[in-house]
Amino acid sequence: MSADPDISRHDSTPQVLGVLALELSGDASPTRGALSQDAAGALATRIGRDLGALVPGARELDLVFAAAHFDPAEVLRPGWPVHRRLDELRARAPRSGDGARVIAFGADGRGQVPLPFQADAQLAGGRLRVLPYLLTGAPDATAAVAAHMEASLLDLGMAQAETALMAQDAFGVRIEHARYLTLHDLLAMTALQYSNQGLEPVWDVLETALLAGSSEAWLDAPPEPVLRHVDGEVRMALLTPADWRARHAPDEQDEARLARGLAMYEARQRQIAAVLQAHGIEVQFVQVAAGQDPADALR
Repeated sequence: MSADPDISRHDSTPQVLGVLALELSGDASPTRGALSQDAAGALATRIGRDLGALVPGARELDLVFAAAHFDPAEVLRPGWPVHRRLDELRARAPRSGDGARVIAFGADGRGQVPLPFQADAQLAGGRLRVLPYLLTGAPDATAAVAAHMEASLLDLGMAQAETALMAQDAFGVRIEHARYLTLHDLLAMTALQYSNQGLEPVWDVLETALLAGSSEAWLDAPPEPVLRHVDGEVRMALLTPADWRARHAPDEQDEARLARGLAMYEARQRQIAAVLQAHGIEVQFVQVAAGQDPADALR
């Protein structure tokens, strides 16, 4: 894909997009969705020190951080909306002096999580939670930092013990590992996770929606459902039972096995749709006329 999720531009300001990824222990759940403003600032300062030690030049860039945790799918959405909102808030933050800034956003004075950083409760419960950050500054310096992070952060980006403990105490959850990732790193990790979950056939469609939203991508490989990404949405073909049988089980005669096979196929459709929707991708279900080629129905 041609788009680079690690370097984006807003109002001609170059940025490096990333996350602090927290791998939680067992079935533990954070007791807080976002930190107070003071706690957010303290954690952001620690993150700035870590990144400054890991990445040459990072200290010369503004660090903008949201002290709220998300499921990775909420961050990996077309247009990177969480990071875009973070940047919009950065643009409004006052500047004093010419040095690099550390800007943190947390819960409001009543302890409420502001809407841009409210995680989807339906996506809670996973062992990996991510906190978004961005680095921004002079174009050449930002590009150099981005290149270094891309080359080394996945292997060397463990957070310092003090930072991990601060996050653990602040969010009220036991953390096994805390590491810094670029969005490209997070994409790669998500691709591997989905492959391990049997979702590898869907990845090309999902990746196209995330990185090249104006491009077209297909999944047309039985026994998978037929999908087409176009115009910023995914269209999924819905087959009649007879057409499903003709396409996926033409030689099967046992009615019980056919019924189980159709039920599994429909469950697969629901699984794929749920994954795409978790990533903020609209799914349109297209009923295919009897005897029609499903690919033709999606054109």
